[in-house]
This record gives sequence, C-alpha cells and structure tokens, in this order.
Amino acid sequence: MKDLVGLLNKEIQDLKQARDSLRYSYDRCRPLVVEAGMDNETMERFEALTARFARLSDIMIQKVFRTLDALDLEDTGTVRDRINRAEKRKIIESADAFVDIRMVRNEIAHEYQKQTILEIFERVLFLTPTLMNAVEHIEAYSNKYLASKTV
Repeated sequence: MKDLVGLLNKEIQDLKQARDSLRYSYDRCRPLVVEAGMDNETMERFEALTARFARLSDIMIQKVFRTLDALDLEDTGTVRDRINRAEKRKIIESADAFVDIRMVRNEIAHEYQKQTILEIFERVLFLTPTLMNAVEHIEAYSNKYLASKTV
C-alpha cells in the first residue's frame, strides 16, 4: 500500500504539471479561430495544445485512475470501467465526457487529414476545461491517501 501511495503522489505531481502546461496552451489557443489556411505559428500552437491534452488525459486515465483503483481494491478492468468508477467516486462529472476525451485522444494519435485535424482542434478546445477541472477533484479524492502518507 505504501508503494501505491508513493506512486499516487508522483502521479498527482505529474498530473498538475501536465494540467499547467495544458492551461498555458489552452489560454494561447482559446482566442484563435480554427479554420483552414491557418499559418504555421497558429498550427503549432494548436498542435502543442492537442499534444498536451493527450498527455494529461493519458496520465489521468491510464495512470491515476488505475492507481486509485488499486488503492480502493478495485479490479483494473477496461478503460471504460476505470472511467465509470471515477464518476462514481465523483472525481469526474461525466463518464460520457471522459469517454469522448479518450476518443479524441486516440484521434490525436492517429489522424493526419487536414480537415479532421481542424475538427480535433475544435473538440479539444471544447473538452479542455472538463479535463483540467477534474485535476482538482482527483487531488481532493487522493488526499485521503496522501494525507496519511508517512514521509
């Protein structure tokens, strides 16, 4: 259990760093218009945003949710199972939103067509606040384990 608490502590730190990086990119992209013919600088900003979005979602879903399941003595199960349990724990508001986040993350990793990339940029802009807001809920939930951690 102590090893899992230490792992959770490290993952929470990684989560907060990833959220801060995503927030920076989100703030830079939010006022921009997603449209065909964007210049290279604008494309680069959106590409950084999508990469940071994917990174935060991976840390959250693939690492933190899995570690919380282990600490709560839950079976690992599928990604959908982890997301559903996170909703039951009230660390995310909507399992459906996080399934969408996961699907967008997968599209980011595998999509190269220009029109689809523009749609991904728009979806990332829409979903980023949901993803970032979950970090605080995860932190609050994790404190029941981290507060008892002996240093």
